[in-house]
Amino acid sequence: MIVDEMDLVSQLKEAAPLRSEAYERARMTLRSAMTEAEPAQVHEMAPVPGAAPMRRKSSSRTRNHRLGFLGKVGIGAGIGALAAAAAIVIVAPSTPQPGAPVGSTSQGPTGNIKLVSLATDIKASDGSLSGDASLVVNAQTVNGRSPYVTYSLYTDSGEYYVTDTQSALPAAIAGHDNLAEDVNAREVAAARFAATGDLDAARKQMVNATPNPFGLGLSPAEQKAAWDKALAEEARILKQKGVTTPPKRPTGKALQDLINNRVWIFSVDALSRGAANPKIRAGVLRLISTIPDVTVKDSTTGGQPTLTLTAGPALFGGSDVQVLTIDAKTGMPIRSEVGALGKKPSSVTTYKASRVTVADVKAGKS
Repeated sequence: MIVDEMDLVSQLKEAAPLRSEAYERARMTLRSAMTEAEPAQVHEMAPVPGAAPMRRKSSSRTRNHRLGFLGKVGIGAGIGALAAAAAIVIVAPSTPQPGAPVGSTSQGPTGNIKLVSLATDIKASDGSLSGDASLVVNAQTVNGRSPYVTYSLYTDSGEYYVTDTQSALPAAIAGHDNLAEDVNAREVAAARFAATGDLDAARKQMVNATPNPFGLGLSPAEQKAAWDKALAEEARILKQKGVTTPPKRPTGKALQDLINNRVWIFSVDALSRGAANPKIRAGVLRLISTIPDVTVKDSTTGGQPTLTLTAGPALFGGSDVQVLTIDAKTGMPIRSEVGALGKKPSSVTTYKASRVTVADVKAGKS
């Protein structure tokens, strides 16, 4: 049984109201899984949480990062999204593919030279950090509709507030409308570590920001146990979808694509939260530099030198791409485009990040 878009819509309705990009991202994740798997192999979609553009009366809704045992995180989950991606359980290819050793996340001792060089420059120019929070303004356009703007405040202590207008942020802070979850802190911590730490260890830390069945860094026996446990947890879903043969743990390129999918998505998510912090920017760039399917090209945006990072279709099941444009001197994110390969982007997000103080924002001064 194929999970179609009607299934997707029904699951979206079970969550809090979604912003249009969250729907678009989930739809592309679905299409990606359909492209990658045989029809009978697309089994189930994990709960799709809503984004949080509106100030809520309570903080009961949480961001669910639960993934199926082979769920690929949806494209564009971080920048401009402010919501968890949809996750889809798919079956691994039956034929093992050669690749990196089991359990390894390393893509080589170095990385993309442009990103590594920029990360080094950012670290070298890193001085004292002003303020105690990052204010991120996202303007997102989906399928040519009017831009949707959100104002997100990420405090250095880990709190997260998001509203439709900047003037609403003081009330969100005063009302303790904190949307942060533990996974947010884990992603940012992995990015901080990556700025100066061992990259293979940083990749593992970023991937493990959410539960997964890969068993990175474990022995073969422990990895098998982790996989079997994940299968057991998904047994009900597999049975509902008529799957009689449990999928095998992916290996080689198939496994690396799944791992790199998470490294990209979670790194970009960390960047969306901490873009105003040079250490986080440097760490994210070093992490992304390890992904072979991300290309980096010189570009110009608004008359300023930029770098265009393209996360290729291999990371998203073969059909979609995400293009991230960053400042060539500072690494600050400028623009994110999401869409099908070779077609006009279906979602475009521009954003601006700055350092502020929580006190000023609460007082309506920032």
